[in-house]
Amino acid sequence: MARQDHTRRSMRSAPKRSALFSVLGILGEILLTLAVLCGLYIAWQLWWTGVESSQSQLQQRQSVSWSEPASDNGTSAVAAAQQGDPPVQPTSATEGDLVAEIYIPRFGSAWQRNVVQGTSNEQLAKHGLGHYEDTQMPGEMGNFAVAGHRSGYGEPLAHVDELQEGDAIVVRTKDYWYVYHYTTHKIVLPDQTDVVAANPEDPTVAATKRMITLTTCEPRYTSATHRWISWGELDYWAKVSDGVPKELSAGDSSASTVFSSQKSTSPLDSLTSLVPVVTWLLIAYLVISIAAAIAWRYPVLRRIRQGEQARPDVSIFGWLSRHQPGIKPIRILLMALLAFAAAAALFQWGFPWLASHVPYLQLMSNYVSVN
Repeated sequence: MARQDHTRRSMRSAPKRSALFSVLGILGEILLTLAVLCGLYIAWQLWWTGVESSQSQLQQRQSVSWSEPASDNGTSAVAAAQQGDPPVQPTSATEGDLVAEIYIPRFGSAWQRNVVQGTSNEQLAKHGLGHYEDTQMPGEMGNFAVAGHRSGYGEPLAHVDELQEGDAIVVRTKDYWYVYHYTTHKIVLPDQTDVVAANPEDPTVAATKRMITLTTCEPRYTSATHRWISWGELDYWAKVSDGVPKELSAGDSSASTVFSSQKSTSPLDSLTSLVPVVTWLLIAYLVISIAAAIAWRYPVLRRIRQGEQARPDVSIFGWLSRHQPGIKPIRILLMALLAFAAAAALFQWGFPWLASHVPYLQLMSNYVSVN
C-alpha cells in the first residue's frame, strides 16, 4: 500500500511536457510521415511501376506465343544475315498490339522490352515502348519510330545517353530479326516532330534508308522540357527460324548468347496485384491482435487506467502503439504489419490515383505520353 502511495506521489510530481512541446512533437511526426510518404512515392514511381510494366510485357509476350529461335545443342544458333530487301512485319497493327521486341546489348545482356502499337499513356506506362502509328514498320523503307519513358515504368530508355556509334539495336518481330546500328542523337523541343518523319534528315525528300528512331524525355528526372532523339540505320535482317543475330551472342555460334526467352526469372513478375498482400497482412494483424488481447488483455492501457503510470506524452504514433494489445515486441510487430499493409495499399491504389489526378504529382511522375 505504501509503495502504491509513493508511486502515485511520484506521478503527481513528475514533470509534464508543455502544450507547446506537445504541438511541436505532433508537427514533427506529421512532417516525418510526409517525408516517408514522399520516399514511398519515389519508390513506387522508380521501382514498382517498372515491376508492373515487366509483368504486363511478360503476359503479352506469352499471349502471342511467338516461336523460340532455332537452337544448337541447347544454345541459340546464330542466324545468318539475309540478302535483299527485308520483309515488312507486321504490315499493320491496332493500338496495344505487340509489334515487336527490342534488344539493346549496350543496356545490359538481359535488357529486353516490348514495342506495342501506339504512344498513349497506357501503352507507355504498362507495355514498354510504343510505336508511332504514322511511322513505318520494321523492315519498311523509312523510319520505324518508337517512344518510351526515361524514368519510371521500367524506364526503358533511361540510358540512351550511353549509346555509342555502332551499338546494335535489334528488333524482333514474329518471324524476323532487324539489326540496326546506332548512328547519332539530337536534343529537340517537344513540338519538333520532323525527327520521326520517314526521312528525318530531310522531311521534304522521300526516304532512302531504313531507320529506327528512339524518342524519350530530356532531362531524365525533372520536367521534360526537351526530347532526346536517337537514330539508327538498318544493317541486315535475319530469320528467327535460323537462330538469333550475332549481336545477341557472345561472338560466335558456339558461345552462350545474351538472348533472353519469354520466361521471367523474377518472382515479382508472378505478383500481378498487391491486393493479396494487403489482405494477408491485415489478416495476420487481426489474428495476432486478437490472440494478444486474449493473452495479455491490453496491459499498457490497463495500467494507465489504474494509475500505475504517468500520463503518456501526446503523440500520434505513441497513441497508436499504446492501443495495440500485448507486450512491447507484439505491439512493434502489429505496428509493422499495419505499416506494410498501408504501404502496399498506397502502391496499389493511392499513388496511381495521385499520379493521375494531382497536376504536380502528374508532372513529377512523368505520367504523360512521350510525343
